[in-house]
Amino acid sequence: MKKTSILVIEDEKKLLKALTDFFTIHEYQVYTAENGLEGIQQFKVHSEEISCVLLDIMLPFMDGNEVLKQIRVFSNVPVIMLTAKEEVEDQLESLSHGADNYIVKPYSLAVVKMHVEALIKRFRQEEEFLTAGNIRIEIAAHKLYVNDIFVETTPKEFELMLFFMKNEGVVLTRDHILDSIWGYHYVGDTRTIDTIVKQLRKKLGNISCIRTVYGVGYCFEGKGNGTET
Repeated sequence: MKKTSILVIEDEKKLLKALTDFFTIHEYQVYTAENGLEGIQQFKVHSEEISCVLLDIMLPFMDGNEVLKQIRVFSNVPVIMLTAKEEVEDQLESLSHGADNYIVKPYSLAVVKMHVEALIKRFRQEEEFLTAGNIRIEIAAHKLYVNDIFVETTPKEFELMLFFMKNEGVVLTRDHILDSIWGYHYVGDTRTIDTIVKQLRKKLGNISCIRTVYGVGYCFEGKGNGTET
């Protein structure tokens, strides 16, 4: 059985080790970072695996709230802030940037684990399917529906459509799409993406939701008001 993966971003070495050891004992795959920049790098490398992020606020090089904002640009993965900052204003700031939970130090590792499990469970239930306008995706079944009619897709067409829907309203560069779906070691070029977008548009019929952003890439607009160009 595949382990659940989490990312812990914490600059206090003893606490980082305690969290890592605790979750490892409970059969989690734990990725770690000791500063904000390293945290962003780790998340980008392992984004497809990570089910939850434990994030300190006071970090070297880039604070936790900035890391959170960077993560939210391309992912809605659950994020729990673990911090000594207990003021209401600090909590509101993190929550406004997209944090799912806020736990003040000192805390019980068992309680943190319970919060992680609850968030992951809720997120997975929400992720069973995605909808945007007249488009629906059943994630586990790898099925795409348009106007409640099943549309057959290739594996890469489905992956690209799912990636678009998870990043609704975000302008995605071709390189970012290529790295996220094909991986960093893919030797092809961005014309592959253009070809699959063309195929998807044909299958979506009169729903024009994938907008070309000239010189950059694409943007998925769920209401279907994008212009196919």
